[in-house]
Amino acid sequence: MSLAHPFTVRLRRLGFALLMSPMLAQAQAPQAADDPPVVPEVERREVVLPKFPSRDFEVGLFAGTYATQNFGSGPVVGLRAGYHLTEDFFVEGAYGSTRVSDDAFRQILPGGVFPEPETTLSYYNLSAGWNLLPGEVFLGSRQARATAIYLIGGVGSTSFNEQKSQTINLGFGLKLLLGDRAAVRLDVRDHLFSLDLLGKRESTQNLEVTAGVGWHF
Repeated sequence: MSLAHPFTVRLRRLGFALLMSPMLAQAQAPQAADDPPVVPEVERREVVLPKFPSRDFEVGLFAGTYATQNFGSGPVVGLRAGYHLTEDFFVEGAYGSTRVSDDAFRQILPGGVFPEPETTLSYYNLSAGWNLLPGEVFLGSRQARATAIYLIGGVGSTSFNEQKSQTINLGFGLKLLLGDRAAVRLDVRDHLFSLDLLGKRESTQNLEVTAGVGWHF
């Protein structure tokens, strides 16, 4: 094997040093501290974020039947207003009114129980609800609507035959959303309060079944 001539090796080393010297000098040169920063030439524009309605508030009307213990059942109407805290929990207030008759007692007791054959029963309450089973219902093959089966309960007051009684209401219902705002509700409640109409105070259970419409905003 032949060895390279020493003079050739020196030339190669000298060429490599000449090649690397500009790169080393550039790497070791300190960067000027007074270099101006890069200024973007794109003008900044103010972005206005859209305001989407939360639709957490709900108002509605309802109607149905109210079965007063010992005094039969009659039509009931009312209104409600609520606020949805989250997708699962909501609170609402409601007011309802119905007419109650004592015809059955007038056949036995002279003069009946009420001063008049009919009297008004009205109530108001504040309740909390829980959407237990959210889901969907299909209307045809192309349309689906959101639904929710909920549990609800709360406290309030009932005015009946010049007596006011603290009331507890418990129940459940089904809600069907027709769009972004409108909704249909089916509701079943049991109103529990005590009365003294027949000479003895007793607890009563009064079942209410209603259907209603609501509007979200």
